[in-house]
Amino acid sequence: MADSLRAGLLGVGAMGRHHARVLREVDGVELVAIADPAGDPHGVAGELEVLPDVEAMIEAGIDIAVVAIPTRFHFDAVMKLADAGVHTLVEKPIAQSAAEGRTMAEAFGARGLIGAVGHIERFNPAVQEMRRRIEAGELGDVYQIATRRQGPFPARIADVGVAKDLGSHDIDLTAWVAQSGYASIYAHTTHKSGREHEDMIIATGRLENGIVVNHLVNWLSPMKERVTVVTGERGAFIADTSSGDLTFFANGTFPLEWESVSSFRGVSEGNITRYAFLKREPLRVEHEAFRDAVLGTRQETVTMLQGLRTLEVVEGLLESAASDRAVTF
Repeated sequence: MADSLRAGLLGVGAMGRHHARVLREVDGVELVAIADPAGDPHGVAGELEVLPDVEAMIEAGIDIAVVAIPTRFHFDAVMKLADAGVHTLVEKPIAQSAAEGRTMAEAFGARGLIGAVGHIERFNPAVQEMRRRIEAGELGDVYQIATRRQGPFPARIADVGVAKDLGSHDIDLTAWVAQSGYASIYAHTTHKSGREHEDMIIATGRLENGIVVNHLVNWLSPMKERVTVVTGERGAFIADTSSGDLTFFANGTFPLEWESVSSFRGVSEGNITRYAFLKREPLRVEHEAFRDAVLGTRQETVTMLQGLRTLEVVEGLLESAASDRAVTF
């Protein structure tokens, strides 16, 4: 393998344009091929020819690929990359269905290739700092994880609903922060925008380690919110992934004298701390992790098997909403 990994980028739309920029910035990676049948709407190709399809991109002689095309096209493109022996980072969700995702994961595993899924929230500085502090025991026992992810409808999304587009972020980051898979989930969805896919979700569940979880997700709100609240024995962490901020609300060490307030709250209010830490761009951190996994120096990517498990939980969420019953895993 050459000194620099030769990279191909399939798709230069709303997300692909950012991949193009970061691929040109990451050390040890050279962007040598771009393919998109829709052309180059954001003008990111530069001196590179915009190739018509994944086959042409493979023929350019690439070591790694990034797939940033609509979800319904993931399976065909990624399987062709697997057959060509190309390590691949595919945007989330891994595929249109868990069945397709399983075939993709098995194909990369059988060929000894690195297959990663772009669940970028794992690489958000607030989420990474929160996980580090929880793992260090700063919160004590973790009781609950609640996420809120809502905002206006993105017109570019046409092939999946809000569960796979946005909800998959929260499913993945919750399991990663808690270091535990999902045991069960129960959900309600609504269809208010006139599309065939759901546009609003409220879901509750339990992880295998006993932590209870709650997810509020929609793209029907004029207020954009990206918040994860982890409540535990010693207080609560609040991670705002829009700003990259992490705040700790500590349980108080002094009892409240106002008896009625004290009994209502259960715990008293303590100090509030907003942490200062290095905030790097999540997409760049994700690309560096993918590069290092391909080089064999470290493994911190979201693997295709992990991406598959997230999609299975999302499909369980949709099954629960359709059947009005809890789904277990």
